[in-house]
Amino acid sequence: MVFEIFLLIAVVFIALSIVYSTVRLGIPPMPSSTIAYQAMAKLIDETGTGTIIDLGSGWGNFVIPIAKRYPHRQIVGYELSLLPWMASTLIKHTLRLKNLTLYRQDFLNANLSTASVLVCYLSPDVMDKIKNKLLLEKPGVEFLISNNFSISSWKFDKIIQLNDFFRSPVFLYKLDL
Repeated sequence: MVFEIFLLIAVVFIALSIVYSTVRLGIPPMPSSTIAYQAMAKLIDETGTGTIIDLGSGWGNFVIPIAKRYPHRQIVGYELSLLPWMASTLIKHTLRLKNLTLYRQDFLNANLSTASVLVCYLSPDVMDKIKNKLLLEKPGVEFLISNNFSISSWKFDKIIQLNDFFRSPVFLYKLDL
């Protein structure tokens, strides 16, 4: 009986946390598909050796494999939703990924000047906020890789059309700000 009560409390807490984060941020912590991750990783192969920052790293589905794939590169993830951030932090520590840093912080208020590459899967309105942040701050970021959503009025340098139901695009932008 005690276990069932504990389990019920845990499920309610998880559900309320995800609903709260979704309402607060305007978007649920939605992971990219495996095929999208593979396309983004392929594009990262073309970006040199600098720091990779995932804007909205969620449950760690992308930053964890990328940190394992590129142990010589610094990987940073920003996530505001509590449970996804906690889950990815636990996995990071379990796997002892010393090249991965995870922040529970709004990336729009973060200093992105250490980044060589920005990676994101965000809504169009947040993509516009990122564009404005990059234009205003000119942090020296060299590349931006976006799953599914383009940056309005910016020309991408490469696109990978996924072989999924929606024929989703993954965009690579070479930034010269």
